[in-house]
Amino acid sequence: MSKSISQLKIAVVIPCYREATRILDVIKAIGTEVSHIIIIDDACPDKTGEHVKAHCTDPRVQVLTHEKNTGVGGATMSGYKRAIEEGCEIIVKVDGDGQMDPSLIPALIAPLLEGTADYVKGNRFYNLDGLSEMPRVRILGNLALSFASKASSGYWNIFDPTNGFTAIHIDAALGLPLEKIDNGFFFESDMLFRLNMLRAVVLDLPMPARYGDEESSLKIHNVILSFAVRHSRNMLKRIFYSYFIRDFNVSSIELVLGKLLLLFGIIFGSFAWYESAKTGIPATAGTVILAALPIILGSQLLIAFLNFDTKNVPTKPLNRRAP
Repeated sequence: MSKSISQLKIAVVIPCYREATRILDVIKAIGTEVSHIIIIDDACPDKTGEHVKAHCTDPRVQVLTHEKNTGVGGATMSGYKRAIEEGCEIIVKVDGDGQMDPSLIPALIAPLLEGTADYVKGNRFYNLDGLSEMPRVRILGNLALSFASKASSGYWNIFDPTNGFTAIHIDAALGLPLEKIDNGFFFESDMLFRLNMLRAVVLDLPMPARYGDEESSLKIHNVILSFAVRHSRNMLKRIFYSYFIRDFNVSSIELVLGKLLLLFGIIFGSFAWYESAKTGIPATAGTVILAALPIILGSQLLIAFLNFDTKNVPTKPLNRRAP
């Protein structure tokens, strides 16, 4: 049988870097359904951890201090490890900048309690009314990152991959290679890739976008190249593992034949066009067909593969405590 909130040990992990002015308000807003609050001071210049120890009397709070900055991903993984050591069954991640509303935690973990998901994340784009508060550059950046994340993770059914408001069930958390997950801002997207390798079920929770006077450390123009490389790497790994190691089916053949035909058509067509331009002799109808047909067939096969891949989203939760 599934458990209620009161029967579970729920941890909230809060990675911090220069959050001394906001962290106490975030802690105060966390409801009584949470049994552990784990603050990770990621070598904060403003000593966020010491500030919490000095001014917070909440008995649920633990402070972990990193001597060296590991990045938001590294700090979050430290919190995960401590929550697992404490025997927590659900681990929620909240940022320390106040952009996430802790009152949404019961809604965030509800699919985990119901056994319908292994990992739930926020989606600020579902409710259009709140988007007026989001900077336009961030909206465009998230659109690009979301599509790249869909391709690399295989979760075509979710959006807003850089949203850090997440909850994971212990059955999924124990299967993750925590030491391999990216330590920087890419860690949310890398988490999704790792979860797909486990065939974990991931769902979105619609949430409002909240922005105050805080300045995001994630600058789209600074990470776009590194994110593109990492997304490409994860996409190739996922496709190779899913369609050539763990399984080999019709879609695998579609992918291979589609790429070969498309490549042949492009190379042969380019060569024929070059020869025609060089000699001034128009290409024959047979040459045109020989170039065009592989391109058309290859494109159709790749579209068929993409159609299969978009439907190959995990649907059976790993959550063994579900009904």
